[in-house]
Amino acid sequence: MSDYSVVILGGGPGGYVAAIRAAQLGHKVAVVESTHLGGICLNWGCIPTKALLKNAEVLTTIRNSGKFGVDIPDFSVNWSKVVKRSRDVSLRLTRGVEFLFKKNKIDWIRARGELLDAKTLRTVTAEGEQRDIRGEYIIIATGARPNYFPGMKPDGEHILTSKEAMILKAVPKSLIIVGAGAIGVEFAHIYNTFGAAVTLVEALPRILPVEDEEISAELTRIFKKRKIGLKTAAKVEKIETGTEGVTVRLQSGDTIQAEKALIAVGVKGNIEKIGLEKLKIATAKGWITTDSYLQTNIENVYAIGDVVGPPWLAHVASAEGITAVEHLSGKNPPPMSYDNVPGCTYCQPEVASVGLTEAQAKSAGHEVKIGKFPYRALGKAMASGDTEGFVKMIYDAKYGELLGCHIIGPEATNLIMEAGIARKLETTHFDLLKTIHPHPTLSEALMEATADALGEAIHI
Repeated sequence: MSDYSVVILGGGPGGYVAAIRAAQLGHKVAVVESTHLGGICLNWGCIPTKALLKNAEVLTTIRNSGKFGVDIPDFSVNWSKVVKRSRDVSLRLTRGVEFLFKKNKIDWIRARGELLDAKTLRTVTAEGEQRDIRGEYIIIATGARPNYFPGMKPDGEHILTSKEAMILKAVPKSLIIVGAGAIGVEFAHIYNTFGAAVTLVEALPRILPVEDEEISAELTRIFKKRKIGLKTAAKVEKIETGTEGVTVRLQSGDTIQAEKALIAVGVKGNIEKIGLEKLKIATAKGWITTDSYLQTNIENVYAIGDVVGPPWLAHVASAEGITAVEHLSGKNPPPMSYDNVPGCTYCQPEVASVGLTEAQAKSAGHEVKIGKFPYRALGKAMASGDTEGFVKMIYDAKYGELLGCHIIGPEATNLIMEAGIARKLETTHFDLLKTIHPHPTLSEALMEATADALGEAIHI
């Protein structure tokens, strides 16, 4: 039996960040993780997909190099190297987390874990070796896994999850993606760029349904221009596999055929076989229930990250991990708040948002002032040759509060933090407008969109 101050079950972006913060605060820490540190994010999600997306960006640049006076008449794509680069980037980052564990004297127990009681965790290695450890505090960070509906169970060969989609041996001639949220849209961009005939199928009326309607409409226009097939308000009845590939049957009676199908319809929490029932830890709809400090109904047991429900984002998991550790350490952190969490989709053009959509702002009773500024009117965007998209700013008309910011265009996922900080500091439209933005930059679009909301736009 080994004793620790804090034991964390799961080594993803919630678990490993919580572990490091706990060590910084003087705790003796153990992380129970059976496979690899970094979780889905570093190994099979955020990081390797962004590496693939960068490869797609490079390929697009080469194809359009003639516009910049650089003629590349002959080039080829080595798909195995594309995939290998993605895996190498992931491996380097995972090893980086291992280094941080050693630096902070955190024990990594390579095993599966199950709660025996509120302070005891039984660990079992892949070889069957069993060991019990005790923790004054326990943090559950077991994450989530891809979800699917009846009739579309992944088989890893014809019907894929995002994991298999990242390591295919070859680019399929055709691909149907079920689900047009961030994951589906990103893979649609990747495989369309590398030559697959892609069809996106979405049950809701539009792609990226959580984003502002004008953003979804703009991405729809761009994807159609790129010959990505879009079927919205289309529910899948079942997916059949055969020697020729897959057939997706829709509830409408229509069918779509392709070489492979990718299921990207969300995730479900990893709550099974970790001892929740023994302790009667509260759950709801498949997620662990916590308070605003990530404390479960058992006082010394916390839960963080995807296993506690949406938003399923790595940066949210990390923030929750820090909040939980500081709370159990008596540091009186502010409670978790989810009204200023940036959302990012890394297709091309990128999509990013923070705060309320226009529909949400109006539904909440706000009288709004809305400003938009197109990338095509930005000197920096024109010089870079990347002018698709716009910035949309939503302000409260009475008080000037920034209610939401929505961006589709180059570097959107970096630009969104200006709006996030502005909202955190309760900045008004006057403050943002009167902050001098450097020229030429893409950040000028936020200032110009703000000016447009006030009827003072200069460059449109």
